[in-house]
Amino acid sequence: MKQSSEQLSVNSNYVRAIGAIVWKDLRAEFRSWELVSAMFVFSLLVILIFNFALELDVKTRQSVTAGVLWATFAFAGTLGLNRSMALEKDRGCLDGLLLAPVDRSAIYFGKFISNLAFMLIVEAIVLPVYSVLYNANLFQPGLIMVILLGSVGYTAVGTLLAAMSVQTRTRDILLPILLFPVAFAVLLSAVKASGGFLEGADYSEIAFPINLLIVYDIIFIAASFMLFDNIVEE
Repeated sequence: MKQSSEQLSVNSNYVRAIGAIVWKDLRAEFRSWELVSAMFVFSLLVILIFNFALELDVKTRQSVTAGVLWATFAFAGTLGLNRSMALEKDRGCLDGLLLAPVDRSAIYFGKFISNLAFMLIVEAIVLPVYSVLYNANLFQPGLIMVILLGSVGYTAVGTLLAAMSVQTRTRDILLPILLFPVAFAVLLSAVKASGGFLEGADYSEIAFPINLLIVYDIIFIAASFMLFDNIVEE
């Protein structure tokens, strides 16, 4: 009984540590809107560039919608991940977090959840803008599910690699070089599944990329959980 009570206390402290990190990041961001605004402006620029560059007929434009959408999310997400960890490093907060008497994995999950929240906020703003410019209905339950699954996988591995690259002088260049090859499977599966929903395909035709997204999310989160301590220790 005593052991069970101690384990419950440890789990409670672990969850509170994650919540404290998430709350810290959200409060700091909502005071300045520095990160979300930068991601949104970057996303808007990418959408406008693609919009003017792809002077295509309606049918062809619809066929490339999924690819353009995820290219926008990937570029904006990389900017947000890089900036999020850079702010922690430049302000000395990262060293303070590493010295805190909590499990290092709690720091990872706290940063992962806050980064995911920022990415989802930007995506929620981008979707209606994208729908208007490309004349596409993006507010479909299946597509929203794919965006959520893809964002989880991309942010999970991105948070780990951002923690690794932030320690280097070339962090702005190194993160995309590391992240895009590793997250290629997530992006490819997300594009395939998103395209299937936009084209009205049967679920059986897009079940495979969706299942891949779920598997990759689980693998990336588990791998990041196990590797984060060693990465930040270096």
